[in-house]
Amino acid sequence: MKWEGRRESDNVEDRRGMGGRRIAAGGGAGILVVIVLALLFGVDPQQILDQVGDQQSGQISSDQPYQETPEEAQRAKFARVVLADTEDTWSSIFRQSGKQYEAPILVLYSGSVDSACGFAQSAMGPFYCPSDRKVYLDLSFFDDMDGKLQAGGDFARAYVIAHEVGHHIQTLLGTTQAVAAQRGAGDGEGAGGLSVRTELQADCYAGVWAKNTETQKQILEDGDIDEALNAAAAVGDDRLQQRSRGYVVPESFTHGTSAQRSRWFRRGFDSGDANQCDTFSAGSL
Repeated sequence: MKWEGRRESDNVEDRRGMGGRRIAAGGGAGILVVIVLALLFGVDPQQILDQVGDQQSGQISSDQPYQETPEEAQRAKFARVVLADTEDTWSSIFRQSGKQYEAPILVLYSGSVDSACGFAQSAMGPFYCPSDRKVYLDLSFFDDMDGKLQAGGDFARAYVIAHEVGHHIQTLLGTTQAVAAQRGAGDGEGAGGLSVRTELQADCYAGVWAKNTETQKQILEDGDIDEALNAAAAVGDDRLQQRSRGYVVPESFTHGTSAQRSRWFRRGFDSGDANQCDTFSAGSL
């Protein structure tokens, strides 16, 4: 991906080294958030709770500013450039529809973080919080992509950011709110449920971003789309469950299979049209 020397977004909040609120034993809603997010990202909730249980209640504080390594500085710069690309691309798409795009904030953190959606550990992976309209990213997740997920490459990393921004698009378009209302009405989950359709649409939006950004800026290099497709497949529910549990439970799917995630990213990229990302009306995912 050709990213160096291009505009970096100012919509970044750097909380690295600040930490987040510790959850004391019996932390109720906070612990529930940990369990739910851990399951979403294919992490054993007990691993997260064990980490939290070893910590005292209170706020992490540090008198020293966060000292980033040269590699971290490069990664942070990369994230700002990708975020800037999402701003440019989605602003253009929204403008063509007579709408105004409102950019999200990217929060860089290390270890743990507080959000309007609750407390999170870095082991849960990147996430978007619709309550504060912020994308949360611990840059160490890129190490997990390279190692555990075997989904390396700069465009694979760009896909991850673009996917989370895709959830922001859903919030701006009212999809997030509509899904929440349907969940409240008792609509089912699982392999064809609302969570899976929501995530697959964000994958499709990431593909739309990639196509339109390439058209506007010619950012792609050989192998970039393959990197994104590989990353999408690497975080499929079936592959994550097989790796962590040794078996697959479709009834507990939250993000879609590897094949589905790759397919919807490809659909977004091939069409470049966000209107082609209606996973909620699709008879087959």
